[in-house]
Amino acid sequence: ERCEMVDGQPECVQETFSTCWLTGGPHYRSFDGKSFDFMGTCAYTLTTICNPDPTLPAFSVEVKKEKKENSKVSSISSITIHVDNITVTAVQSENGMVRVNNQRSRLPISISHGKLRIRQKGKSLLIQSNFNLKVLYNWNDHVVIRLPAALSGKVCGMCGN
Repeated sequence: ERCEMVDGQPECVQETFSTCWLTGGPHYRSFDGKSFDFMGTCAYTLTTICNPDPTLPAFSVEVKKEKKENSKVSSISSITIHVDNITVTAVQSENGMVRVNNQRSRLPISISHGKLRIRQKGKSLLIQSNFNLKVLYNWNDHVVIRLPAALSGKVCGMCGN
């Protein structure tokens, strides 16, 4: 829940989210609940706003996948989040660190007065934005993206509706 002014009165409003995930290299589940497998080894946009709109946040989440040695499946070599003019990249081999606009940083960090907050949660990386985008990455083969339901139907990419 979150607090919101409704007819001049503070009220608790139920907040709903859409979730997408990528696991084990080829397995995806989109925000609208469709499951599919895709083995590609390239850079892919998991989610971004389809049509630029000044009322919506400017962001994208991209994943780079490479073929695992001695395997038929691909793995996540890095994940990159763009929010406004900030780029955060987590590289599989750099557990516990991220690159912010190409500068390596240890966790936890807060960027642009809390616009992005990045910390370790268990064995995973958690990136949270001020508009409730959450990205969880285990520095291996699992990514979870959570978006406010208000953005549902407005996002494109592998996770898009």
